[in-house]
Amino acid sequence: MPLTPLDIHNKEFDRAFRGYSIDQVDEFLDEINRDYEAALREANALREQVARLTARVKQYEDLEETLRNTLVMAQKTAEEMRENARREAEMIVREAEQEARERIRRADEEVAERRRRLEELDHDLEAFRARVRSLLESELAILNGDWGHPWREESQAEREAAATTAAIVDKRESGSL
Repeated sequence: MPLTPLDIHNKEFDRAFRGYSIDQVDEFLDEINRDYEAALREANALREQVARLTARVKQYEDLEETLRNTLVMAQKTAEEMRENARREAEMIVREAEQEARERIRRADEEVAERRRRLEELDHDLEAFRARVRSLLESELAILNGDWGHPWREESQAEREAAATTAAIVDKRESGSL
């Protein structure tokens, strides 16, 4: 067991003839006792300081671990956000490409429909011109003296021209021309 200041203070030596001076020994023991008490106080203070510093180091280590975990989590979150943004951008591009293809398809269909309609109109116009020409030629023939019989019915050309004219008028009125 280590010595305590009380052990040093209470230490008694046997008295011997021609021994050390009792006063000097007592004085030296008192000095040792004071130094030993100071050393113990200092050692206790240092132990307390070491305990406080150890606790602070532990706090800093815990804080470091927390910061490390936070940094790792932030990096993971940033990577996930980057990945999500990349996937979302790809999805937006795919949707935009799909929409563009759909618009092009609809535009192509509309162009094809308008071409078909234009061909129909060209055909109708040519038929109308032919009938009008036929009608005018028959009228011209009548004016040139080929009257035929006044009781005769309308010619086939006249009936076709009238039917074509009526069909065109109907189409224009219905808004399809």
